[in-house]
Amino acid sequence: MNDSHGRIVLLTTTHRVAPGLLSWPAWDALRGADRVVCADAAHPQLPYLREAGVDVEHAAPTARELVDYCVPGRRTAVVITSAVGESALTDGLARLAGSGRETMPALELLPGSYDLPGARLLDLVQVMDRIRAACPWSGIRTHQDLGKYGLEEMYELLEAIETGDRDSLREELGDVLLQVVFHARIAQDDPDEPFSVDDVAAVIVDKLIHRHPHVFGEESAETPEEVRAHWMRTKAAEKGRESVTEGVPLGQPALALAAKLGSRVRSAGLEVPLPEGEGVGYELLALAVRAEAAGTEPETALRAAARAYRDAIRAAERERE
Repeated sequence: MNDSHGRIVLLTTTHRVAPGLLSWPAWDALRGADRVVCADAAHPQLPYLREAGVDVEHAAPTARELVDYCVPGRRTAVVITSAVGESALTDGLARLAGSGRETMPALELLPGSYDLPGARLLDLVQVMDRIRAACPWSGIRTHQDLGKYGLEEMYELLEAIETGDRDSLREELGDVLLQVVFHARIAQDDPDEPFSVDDVAAVIVDKLIHRHPHVFGEESAETPEEVRAHWMRTKAAEKGRESVTEGVPLGQPALALAAKLGSRVRSAGLEVPLPEGEGVGYELLALAVRAEAAGTEPETALRAAARAYRDAIRAAERERE
């Protein structure tokens, strides 16, 4: 097979890149082709190709038809593939080429556009948009309805992290991401203060850039401690907070709450004695603050110990059987 017997080009594109944004080899092949065909009349590239002067024929020729078109006249045919591919055509071309009895044109698979990193996130947004519009359950959910699911998904993600299960980690990250996209889609329907997933992304992008001047600006930070110190200063200035306790959610688990308060006090350089009182609560508070100061996350440490306790319980149950 060589160009002296013509050429069949299967041109692939991705719907995740704006139509019309094709590679130079793709445009070169399209403009130099003797025939350009596409079986999908609604293909998003077609209006832009026609605007650029490329004559696209709405057709689905068979492998036999394309070979018979290209070989005698040494012509080039470009097939713009649909989103689902052209399996019948490619299978037919493979059979003809493999028979050993055919004079074949050159066969080429030419990617016209490529997915950018994060492109599948666009798919998630589109799928969520369709589900919101068409699913009776999802269509009426509110932020309040989903609140408990977000908490559950975060706990499942935490368990996947702690157990080191990579498959579960990938899955649970997706479940957490779904909660974010779902909430953003619900917010889009708000009649008074709507916002979209793009607005959500814009806020966090601006925040990350602003809080990393050592990456995106002129400042420098050589150690993780310097990065954290700058982050906290910037955050405090942004929020206009009058107390280091502002922004610490009281609804989080108690050990994590105690550790976070201790961390805020330590980072601010305050000397605040622990409150004195009777009972295990005050003892746990002191343990949590000391653990945080020593670099140990008490919530994580207790969860690990509880998991070991659970395993010991199961072992004891097996022995009793």
